[in-house]
Amino acid sequence: MTSYAPRDPKTDRLLAPENSVFAIIDYQPTQIQSIESMNRYQLVQNIIATTKLLQDFQVPIILSTVNVGTGRNQDTIAGLKEILGDIPSYDRTTINAWEDKEFNEAITSTNRHNIIMAALWTEACLTFPAIDAIDEGYDVYPVVDAVGGTSLAAHDAALRRIEQAGAHPTSYAQLACELQRDWNRTETVPAFLKNMSDTGKFLRL
Repeated sequence: MTSYAPRDPKTDRLLAPENSVFAIIDYQPTQIQSIESMNRYQLVQNIIATTKLLQDFQVPIILSTVNVGTGRNQDTIAGLKEILGDIPSYDRTTINAWEDKEFNEAITSTNRHNIIMAALWTEACLTFPAIDAIDEGYDVYPVVDAVGGTSLAAHDAALRRIEQAGAHPTSYAQLACELQRDWNRTETVPAFLKNMSDTGKFLRL
């Protein structure tokens, strides 16, 4: 039972805490209330769980909102804001976050080539920055069970479009296993087990 040494995160084709950044885009009341592709309560639970997971693995998190400064929209939902604490929030007027200078620079300055991305809606605020980031050489991983669209058809079509552009759809459980990777990485095992148990992936018997 001898594990190989951890791979170089710069060349590793799998996600690792050292080569990834997490973009959270537009988890605001108006967007949440318009989701029709999945249960809204479950959507909120899933984005919170995904955020906690990535915090525990010390993946940098970039938070963005749209139209808070203009008064047209409210800030990030309270449940998510509470666990994010005082990290910067990049407010935009652009629907495509990649076209906002501050957000773009916040992502690119991390020097991480993998962007784990969650955004509302799937058909707009996820699709547009995902395609642009891929075009600039980034690998983009949409978290499919933490995103939603205005209809199931719109959500599915958007995921197909970004996958055709080169995105790599992933899920909460897949992220957790990919970041942990090896039980010999004992420093993150307690957080991994807690996150998986809290979300019902592992049952406490």
